[in-house]
Amino acid sequence: MSRANEGQVKNRSAAPIQISAEQIIREAADRQEPHILDPVTKVHDAEEYQSYLSSRRKHFEDNIRYRREHIGNWVKYARFEEENKEYERSRSVFERALEVEHRSAELWLRYAEFEMRNEFVNRARNVLDRGVQILPRVDFLWYKYAYMEEMVGDAEKCREVFERWMNWCPDEGAWLSYARFEVRCAKSIATKDGGKQQPILDMATEGMKR
Repeated sequence: MSRANEGQVKNRSAAPIQISAEQIIREAADRQEPHILDPVTKVHDAEEYQSYLSSRRKHFEDNIRYRREHIGNWVKYARFEEENKEYERSRSVFERALEVEHRSAELWLRYAEFEMRNEFVNRARNVLDRGVQILPRVDFLWYKYAYMEEMVGDAEKCREVFERWMNWCPDEGAWLSYARFEVRCAKSIATKDGGKQQPILDMATEGMKR
């Protein structure tokens, strides 16, 4: 076999199982490295607790000074503050990190997930809105934004997010996600009104299959 043919793809047919961009995002989230907890430190009183916090914060600040551009250092620091219920401090760490690297999509995502984990929905919405304005071509931020709005039951806001996203002419996977959302909404309406909207739902579902 000649070297010219070595790099050629032999089988150009479509893969038997097609994976959507939405599935890729969800699988990537599932496969994220588990958060490694620091060794348990026994604290006996408030003064000792404050001393422990100060020591750990100095450790994180030193790491940041050493590698300011390393996003992982900032995220670990913010997670530490979150675990100690210091939400404002955690938020402050994320904001400082964004001053260093505001074009890091991962950083915006971690910031939004922190707010969502702790049920600060409006704050999470604000973070994601800022993120998609700065990085409108990063699909997984839009996915996360739309997913959050749907999960909190705000279909109108979810639709607004999709409409804004579509203005950027994303790939086919994004349009399919929007269509699936509308089908889910139609199913919910059909269930509530006793099936009167079923013909419309059938047409929408059939259109997606084409």
